[in-house]
Amino acid sequence: MVKDRFHGVVKTGLEKQGWQITADPYEINVDDVDFEIDLAAEQLLAAQRDHQKIAVEVKSFISPSNVSDFHTALGQFLNYRDALEMIEPDRRLYLAVRLPIYESFFQRRFIVAALGRYQLRLMIYDVQQEVIVQWL
Repeated sequence: MVKDRFHGVVKTGLEKQGWQITADPYEINVDDVDFEIDLAAEQLLAAQRDHQKIAVEVKSFISPSNVSDFHTALGQFLNYRDALEMIEPDRRLYLAVRLPIYESFFQRRFIVAALGRYQLRLMIYDVQQEVIVQWL
């Protein structure tokens, strides 16, 4: 599996927020269909004495076409979410995107509508600071 350019940035950002990386990549199988989601992580919430579990698909959006990258990301997200619902429904899936891409491309009306329609959860990351700046 080829990792996205900023895979390590997102991994570091999660660890800075107290997430424990439990798989890199997170490999799952549903009815003989194999999937590789970039990261799996868990966090113990002391106040609730509960675990939060997430899976993260990292996208760099560095090709010449943000639209093409979005098509790929959306397709992966929907397939991965469906697979997770079948085998691990308590794990929440996030699409990780760079801050500049979120602030420009992801603000376009069509993209905002698609995010809502398909209920994508986003994790916005800052490459220079290696931090997660926003969870949506």
